[in-house]
Amino acid sequence: MKVVILAGGMGTRISEESHLKPKPMIEIGERPILWHIMKHYSRYGFNEFIIALGYKGEMIKRYFADYYNLNHDFTVSLSDGSVERIGGNPCEPWKVHLVDTGQLTLTGGRLQRLASLISEDHFMMTYGDGVSDVNLNALLRFHQENRGLVTLTAVRPPARFGALEFEGNKISHFKEKSILHEGWINGGFFVINTKALSYIKEDVMWEHAPMENLAKDEELCAYKHEGFWQCMDTARDLQYLESLWKTNNAPWKSW
Repeated sequence: MKVVILAGGMGTRISEESHLKPKPMIEIGERPILWHIMKHYSRYGFNEFIIALGYKGEMIKRYFADYYNLNHDFTVSLSDGSVERIGGNPCEPWKVHLVDTGQLTLTGGRLQRLASLISEDHFMMTYGDGVSDVNLNALLRFHQENRGLVTLTAVRPPARFGALEFEGNKISHFKEKSILHEGWINGGFFVINTKALSYIKEDVMWEHAPMENLAKDEELCAYKHEGFWQCMDTARDLQYLESLWKTNNAPWKSW
């Protein structure tokens, strides 16, 4: 089963970083968040990726074009330009399709442009700026049992600021980055039947008319994930994810 990753947006809310590189290439622990997402899928045996490129997509192409050599030791013969690998240093068993879907294309349009690369009945899809510890095997089983065309992973959003509880004027409870329990949001990590692509009529946001119409037709299911999920929308989010990684408390890490 192929995994589509939408990695073409401009990331305007984290412009401190995204003016230099596309958001999926912003690093956590010296690795792009895109790499972290792919490692999570790979843990569950999903090793073929289709990456929808747009804004500064050439940087993502260059990263994967150089990935093999930069993750191996090698000897270069300057007389004839030959390269010989030194030792093992195995790379990840990934096949990565890198597709320019347009700089200003909307998420639905990006999916539509990738349709010819997906021959299977189902594929997975997520966004290139969010990490989670969602169990992908359980997600897939849920999708198969509920038989909707699309399953999304529903998550409870992390609060932007610390949560406070009071007893009179005293704070009885303080929790930084608490989880909001008022409702659920779309956390990405989709399983999609290719028939759902027929709901995309033009270059639109996947999250607007296509998903709204799937819901009306009772073809949209939600796998409720109570565990860790965090998007990287702002510099504050990046700092939080980096702090988790540096203290070896990153819930999405499983390798």
